[in-house]
Amino acid sequence: MAPPIRITFLGGLGEIGRNCAVLELEERLLLIDCGLMFPDLDMLGIDLVLPDFEYLRRNADRVVGCIATHGHEDHVGGLSFLLRELSFPVYGSALTLALARNRIEEAGLLGRTELIAVRDGERRMIGPFDCEFIPVTHSVPHGLATAFHTPQGVILHTGDFKLDLTPVDGRTTDLARIGSLADQYGIRLLLSDSTNADEKGHSRSESSVGTVLYDLFHAYEGRRIITTCFASHIHRVQQLADAALAFGRTIATMGLSMKKNVRVAREMGLLHIPDHALRDIDDVRDIDPAKLCVISTGSQGEPMSALSLMAANQNKWLRVGPDDVIIMSSHPIPGNEANVSKVIDGMVRLGAEVVHSGIDDVHATGHAKQEELKTVLSITRPDWFVPVHGEYRHLVSHARLARQMRVPADRVVVAEDGDQLTLTDEGLTRAARAVPAGYLYVDGIVGDVGTGVLRDRRVLAEEGVVVVVVAVDVTTGAIITGPEVITRGWVYAPEAEDLLDQCADAVRDAVKVTFQNEGTDIESLQRAVRRAAGRFVNEQTRRRPMIVPVVMEA
Repeated sequence: MAPPIRITFLGGLGEIGRNCAVLELEERLLLIDCGLMFPDLDMLGIDLVLPDFEYLRRNADRVVGCIATHGHEDHVGGLSFLLRELSFPVYGSALTLALARNRIEEAGLLGRTELIAVRDGERRMIGPFDCEFIPVTHSVPHGLATAFHTPQGVILHTGDFKLDLTPVDGRTTDLARIGSLADQYGIRLLLSDSTNADEKGHSRSESSVGTVLYDLFHAYEGRRIITTCFASHIHRVQQLADAALAFGRTIATMGLSMKKNVRVAREMGLLHIPDHALRDIDDVRDIDPAKLCVISTGSQGEPMSALSLMAANQNKWLRVGPDDVIIMSSHPIPGNEANVSKVIDGMVRLGAEVVHSGIDDVHATGHAKQEELKTVLSITRPDWFVPVHGEYRHLVSHARLARQMRVPADRVVVAEDGDQLTLTDEGLTRAARAVPAGYLYVDGIVGDVGTGVLRDRRVLAEEGVVVVVVAVDVTTGAIITGPEVITRGWVYAPEAEDLLDQCADAVRDAVKVTFQNEGTDIESLQRAVRRAAGRFVNEQTRRRPMIVPVVMEA
């Protein structure tokens, strides 16, 4: 009997972001990606969301490495947090590692890892894992699919991909090698990107965006053009630069990540912008605005990004006005729609003209749509299939496509975060008990804020807070000062003095009754104050703010 393979999903299944899976063979663990997720609107004050690393912490001595499939933050952004607790090498294409290195270096953790570059088509051992790296096309260059040659057969993980036949750099998804693997060995298990599984047809080629951008630069000659896209989208940056250069514009980058990524991509020969045409944003004051193209970060409306500050008229380099055209060459990630809409509205209020993906074809997805996914399924003909990377509806849609492509229904498994699947000679089974796979919240530099803190923040945001301060003499039971009722977000105190006085009276009566019945125990007094204030507030206003009792001994 061949040794089993276990696959554990710590993130990325049922959501966009936090992509992290673990392969286990012969008591060794290999990670596939370690990403982060941007917070939802109800995650108040949260900066980032990470996978729960508890399973990895418990097995830290068994981790032999991490394969970074590509350089997007939802796949490599969590490494700078996990490396604080574990030490392991990271494998990926040279560009992927260069993009991941930025965050790891900022965290001062380069000493805890080794960044090992792999080439297209390379096959190498990582511990007991025999890994083959296959080029795929995505919105960030040099993405990789990985074929794991295991005792249970070939496990193919596609990474994020699309079937772009005319990519900007000519590097296509290697369907020939994938087909060869299927013919030579058979694909025992396919794990495939599901992000666009509910969208019909084929994705547009990235090259098609260049034509649209050229036409826009032609249409808006004589006006300053400010563009935005993902800082990691090197091909999009190249096409923006090509359009700008075609009309004699000088290019300036804005935003730290954009500046860093452009520098790295130029050094690696992946981005071609002449030195004379590239300026620092600090040095554009002497350039005719009609001959300037700014390429900025902030395509997702991040609150403190360069573009968001521009929309709020707070950017220290540029002031937007009626002579400006904003080209947003991106599409909002699910959950970011409100932030992006706010940025667009702010730009329009300042008089600028905004072109976005809802108006013109200034963006092409980096993820395969239904016909491309069906093509991969027809080539691989997997024994077992697990859709990965996407919200739950995407996973279910991809599972439906697999059944249409004649993968037996009982061999299509829709898994979720925390699920453990084991591949044996008998097939693929799901463990009865899931591993910890909840959200790890990051607020500033603090990790694991916890759901309790978020719950308190929601109450404070929605209902406000009422603080009741009272000082008592525990020997006599007399109230020395107070009760004083202080509130924020419940009622406006200067206009509700009578209501606050009535609340104080209710608390005073409750304290007296407690002294008579329960004595001078401070905890009992605090409970009485909380109950009395909460009851009064609810009866008078039908609201439930946070009640904070402060009982002091005099």
